[in-house]
Amino acid sequence: MSTNKFNLFLENARLLSDKLDIVPLLYGSLGLEYLTGDDLGADDIDILVPRVFITEQWHEFKALLEAQGYVLADEHEHTFVRDGVAYSYADIEDLESFVGINTEDIEMYEADSVRFLLLSLGQYLAVYQKSSKDGYRVNVRQKKDADKIRFIESKL
Repeated sequence: MSTNKFNLFLENARLLSDKLDIVPLLYGSLGLEYLTGDDLGADDIDILVPRVFITEQWHEFKALLEAQGYVLADEHEHTFVRDGVAYSYADIEDLESFVGINTEDIEMYEADSVRFLLLSLGQYLAVYQKSSKDGYRVNVRQKKDADKIRFIESKL
């Protein structure tokens, strides 16, 4: 597992919790790494937060991150970079419409006194199966998604 990136996530999650009362969801490869203990080569940190912070409260959210040294790299994708690591934010409510995962069904974890959410292996499988059919991901990430689907299936 990418211990350094996970520690960076915890630092970010603590900031979001302390300043905005957000319990973020660790998403993507890094979340899957934490769940399984396997190193999947996570190259960024994907975080899901309540939609309101990506929409109505975006300027407050952005200002908080920028004040802590995060630099907005892609506003459309809500991606910031700090110390060479990309942090991408999306809204957690999309999980319901995208793949039918209710946020109330997502398990809460705690590490280093920081609470965060994490999908189960079954929920990850559903996400990767659905996203492997998405236009962008089919063209750009197809092999990686297929590898992750096989990996998750081997763990289930």
